[in-house]
Parts: sequence; structure tokens; C-alpha cells
Amino acid sequence: MALGLSASPPAVLLLLSLLGLAAAGKLLVVPADGSHWLSMREVLDMLQQKGHEVVVVAPEVALHIKPSKSFVMKMYPVPYTQEDLKKQFQAFFHFSFEQGSFLERFVKAYQGIKRITYFGVTSCGHLLQNKELIRYLEESKFDAVLTDPVLLCGAILAKHLSLPAVYFLRGIPCGLDFEATQCPRPPSYVPRGFTQFADHMTFLQRVKNLLHDIPDIFLCDFAFEPYSKLASEFLQQDVTVLDLLRQASVWLMRSDFVLEYPRPLMPNIIPIGGSDCLFSQKPSAWRNCFSRRTEIRGEGEVRQSRAT
Repeated sequence: MALGLSASPPAVLLLLSLLGLAAAGKLLVVPADGSHWLSMREVLDMLQQKGHEVVVVAPEVALHIKPSKSFVMKMYPVPYTQEDLKKQFQAFFHFSFEQGSFLERFVKAYQGIKRITYFGVTSCGHLLQNKELIRYLEESKFDAVLTDPVLLCGAILAKHLSLPAVYFLRGIPCGLDFEATQCPRPPSYVPRGFTQFADHMTFLQRVKNLLHDIPDIFLCDFAFEPYSKLASEFLQQDVTVLDLLRQASVWLMRSDFVLEYPRPLMPNIIPIGGSDCLFSQKPSAWRNCFSRRTEIRGEGEVRQSRAT
């Protein structure tokens, strides 16, 4: 039987128990804001209950990342306001629910990703330039780094501190997680974003699906390459985006194969269930979440789990 949502926290705890076999470990957490953080916070609360020491590093300006009794919060200043951040996130997610032609959605995606990338790269740059905070991290003797690689600042810190990296993610644009883990993603079988194709495609649809990889390469180049520049300057060596992604010891994938396509997994990739809807235990909330995601993806793209 496939791992369900209720099984997600125990699965994560089991994997993160590598922090210490006989004693609790010390975990550095570099999260991404928004729904990414809301999913990760559930895990941090349970890790604290198990006796692990958790330190969260986050910018002073954030939508959802707030101090908690479950962890130590280390914050650093950034040159933008709460209103700026909220406005850009709202604009980006509004685009996600819009319909339109491929060209229209591509242009809007480019504009939205460009704005969101600015905040991520700016925040990361100010973190890496904060000598006092970096010195604290170097002296704290952490056992591992838990981060969401949709923002690569945590990966840069893991490399700098020579710590095992645990990636907790829903996915990375343009299939970079597939490339970093060497998982196959053939365009003849796996529909690309914005195509609205099903997994049963005609020959012409397969050709179009292949062509959709071309703009993806362009989008990811400007969205992630700034992190490569930051890493190279900070680490004083040439570092690529794939170098940062490939250093992961464990990939904790918040995938739900009921709503998306089954995919091949490498030994260090652990599916922990789609914890995007873990924020409420009410049955009505589960139904609403499933209905909304079904509406977004379209009936032709909803898939039943093939796991047994």
C-alpha cells in the first residue's frame, strides 16, 4: 500500500533519526516560505518532541515563518518589506490558477518566477554576507541540514559546513530533481507542465511534449543560475546548480501519486506522502483540497496510484 498522508511524519522521523543513534541530534533548518514551510513545520514540531535540537534560519521578513517553542529561530535582515513579499506571492499564485494558451502562461510564468527569484536570491545573499550568523553556524556543530531545495541557500550552507543534506520537497521546476538524481523522465511518456496532456499521447502530442522542454531550460537558467553565482563566490570555487542538488544524502519527496504521475525513484529518494494538505485533520478540508487540486490539473491528468 502506498504511504499515506498520516504516515508522513513517522517516515520523516525515521529517516532523520540518522542524526543520532543513541542521543538526540542537532539539526540546522533552512526553509522556503509559504506552503513549503507549513508542511515542514509539522516535522519540526515532532522532531522537537523526540528530543532533537532544531535551529531554523530565516529572513526577518516572511509570510509564514514565525518563532516557535519547537525550535530556536535565527533571523537576519533583508532589504524588502512584508508588503512587497506578500504582493509578489499573491500575484504568482494567482497566475497558477489562470487558464490561457501556452504562450500566455509561459510569459506570465517567466514574469512571476523572475519576481520570486529576486526575493529568494536577495535573501540568500544577505544570509551568506551575515558574518556573525555564519560564524555562529560554523561553531554550532550541527549534525545535518534540512532544507527545501526549491531555494538553494540551504544547499549552499550544507556544502560550506560539510554537513549531510536532507532535502524536503514537493518538486523542483524544470525537472532538475530528476536530472540531479539521474531519474529518467522521457517526454514520450511523462507530460510536461502547461501541456495539459495525459499520459496516453498521440504522436503529435509527444512531439509537442518534447518541444516544451526547450522553454523549461530557459526558465530554469535565469531562475537558478543566480544561486550558482552566489555559491561560487561564497565557497570560492566553481559550483553549479546540479552540484548543489547532487550533494543530498536523502531526498524526502512529498509526492502523492493519486494526483500525479508515478515516477522512478533512486535508493536515496523516499516518498513520504503528499503532506500539502496536512494543515487540517477535518474531513471537509481533505475533500476541498483534493477537489481543488483535481480542478486545477483537469480530469484527464488525475491519476490513480499504481502502488500496491
